[in-house]
Amino acid sequence: MAPPPLLLVLFLLSSTALLSESRLSLDYYSKSCPSFNRIMQETVTNKQIISPTTAAGTLRLFFHDSLPNGCDGSILISSTPFNKAERDADINLSLPGDPFDLIVRAKTALELSCPTTVSCSDILAVAARDLIVMLGGPYYNVYLGRKDSRSSQASSIEGKLPKPSMKMSEMMDLFAASGFSVQEMVALSGAHTIGFSHCKEFSSNIANDTHYNPRFAQALKQACSGYPKDPTLSVFNDIMSPNKFDNLYFQNLPKGLGLLESDHALYNDPRTKPFVDLYAKDQNKFFRDFARAMQKLSVYRIKTGRKGEIRRRCDAVN
Repeated sequence: MAPPPLLLVLFLLSSTALLSESRLSLDYYSKSCPSFNRIMQETVTNKQIISPTTAAGTLRLFFHDSLPNGCDGSILISSTPFNKAERDADINLSLPGDPFDLIVRAKTALELSCPTTVSCSDILAVAARDLIVMLGGPYYNVYLGRKDSRSSQASSIEGKLPKPSMKMSEMMDLFAASGFSVQEMVALSGAHTIGFSHCKEFSSNIANDTHYNPRFAQALKQACSGYPKDPTLSVFNDIMSPNKFDNLYFQNLPKGLGLLESDHALYNDPRTKPFVDLYAKDQNKFFRDFARAMQKLSVYRIKTGRKGEIRRRCDAVN
């Protein structure tokens, strides 16, 4: 049999290379950056010890990066005089600085050890998982090998992230558009077991929303009384165990201790209430479902192979 033409051989070789390049794996950096896991663990641990709000902020940053257009690190890109990036969209202006600082620290350390090897999107995905575990939450595998987006536009995320004032049907439609079920949406909402919300996001509802526990409502009014003059005033999302990843967020909702309008809606809507009740009773079930939903989110519309790049700096395209 005659040997295959040279062009066919080259095509097959390039196709095989692209296929292998586009596959994610748990040990993606085992040869190209063997110090990856150690550097990530050290950087994440040190940052969380110095700034205990880093965990909640990083989880929110990961969510705001992944849900609109995929887990591609586009949220990390800074705006330029010619482009308003995602991080400067109105809904992202309240993202705290600590998670951005964490990603910069991890990227700097990794660039010194393994130049132009580890993507910013992989760093963010692993950092979010490691911080959840640090606070007592579930471990889940993060597959590696994402490439970073080469673009970031604030206009591209309009209507793709949930807002505290959204009706439940709007929330469900938003998640469904990205391929997430109602149960996955409720499980991911359990991330409110850590972190805080600014008073401006809920203070206008306190007097009108009868779902608040009366004593809790009064305490919120006092805590937020000065927020028009100080917009940084905030309250923990889970007042019972704000620095522990657990299922108390779901246990709080039937007691009227939810903070946001969307929290109350989860418990009062018949389409979501069964899942709230389930997770309030069974933390292990919540952890399993949350871990599965986070793993699914971490590979949502990722870029691999030549569809993206390994940024040298996480805040700018190459």
